[in-house]
Amino acid sequence: MGDNSELPPVEQHQRPLRNQDLSAVTDLVQDVLSQYGWYLLAATALFYLLIQYIVKKSQGRTRSSAQPAHHDAALVAKRQEALEAARMRMQEELDAKAAIFKEKQKQQEEEKRRQKIELWENMKEGKSCKGNTSQNTEEDLSTTVIKRKTDKKPLRSSDYNPLSGDGGGTCAWRPGRRGPSAGG
Repeated sequence: MGDNSELPPVEQHQRPLRNQDLSAVTDLVQDVLSQYGWYLLAATALFYLLIQYIVKKSQGRTRSSAQPAHHDAALVAKRQEALEAARMRMQEELDAKAAIFKEKQKQQEEEKRRQKIELWENMKEGKSCKGNTSQNTEEDLSTTVIKRKTDKKPLRSSDYNPLSGDGGGTCAWRPGRRGPSAGG
């Protein structure tokens, strides 16, 4: 132990480094990058995009908060009046359409009521429920007689027989191929 006291004081505090070459550190970094490199790259890209998003949001907030200060009060009032006028016009149009619709509904109800009254009066008189169909029955009978068209072309020839097998050349049955299937 007396040997240490003979060394100059500068040399006592300087001890030689154990790992003077950094091969262990480089090996560790290479292992981490080889196993998690893509994940680290993706995380870095997402972090960058997140920072960009936050910066844009903060700039948008400062612009929007600074914008109303630059607006003129008269301009804001004009916009509000224009908005209110547009709302009033739309409301008037809607009211007009509603009035027209109600009028049509009343007319339809009146028409239905009139038809029911007419039907009731006809039933009292002994006429049929359908109204004045009794007057048109003679005309209807003459026009409803079924007239067959003789000039129609038949769909098939008269000698066609589906059981005989010679009628359709394209619908003939063919046996399947012989041998194993050619699957690949």
